Amino acid sequence: MTRDASQKLETMHTDPDEQMIVDRIYSAVMEQKLAPRTKLSEAALCETFGVGRMRVRRALLLLGSQGIVDLQSNRGAYVACPGADEAREVFAARLMIETGIVRELARGIGDEAVDVLRLHLDKENAARQQDDRTELIRLSGAFHVELAKCHKNAVLTRVIRELVTRTSLIVALFGASRSTTCPDDEHELIIDAIVSGDARAAEDTIRHHILHVQNGLDLERTQRTEPDLAKILSSRD
Repeated sequence: MTRDASQKLETMHTDPDEQMIVDRIYSAVMEQKLAPRTKLSEAALCETFGVGRMRVRRALLLLGSQGIVDLQSNRGAYVACPGADEAREVFAARLMIETGIVRELARGIGDEAVDVLRLHLDKENAARQQDDRTELIRLSGAFHVELAKCHKNAVLTRVIRELVTRTSLIVALFGASRSTTCPDDEHELIIDAIVSGDARAAEDTIRHHILHVQNGLDLERTQRTEPDLAKILSSRD
């Protein structure tokens, strides 16, 4: 898909059913329920969501424009599968961008933004106490999007959202163990450094944080699954 086509698609009105499909697949990827290379059968998606092929195809096009789905001619749609080189590039990009994000936030962040971040941290802690790994994975990635949102820059937020999604795919593909996630206390340390106004400490903390996840990967390892799409993508209680 060309850049112009992607931009045009993103500006089009999204049907509620199509948005539901996009949101469910996005969430399943973020929660690492859908592994890279998983085939997204149009027929299975139509049956799961009770919609026609046109809505499914438009939803897949939207996901393709966001880099979440690979659309292959005459083969169909698959959950995107970053390679080892792309994995390294994603983490390099996150290091460059997110150190800048926290540096600027440390130079001046509003109380309302801090409250939003603290509330998000409370949700992470609740998921951890309930041993809800799926929700914790989702919230751990969303924390970095919330940091970007503090700048009230839609372009920056969209870039971080895509990088976080790619990271989730990378961890699902190359994660060497179930512990390849954000460490328990580091989000709190990042917030504390920002609130203290210590830009250098904020940069160092988030750099260590991102490298922790990257260093937990085995870039020679891959995995494939044949999931039950209907079960994964059905409504959650």
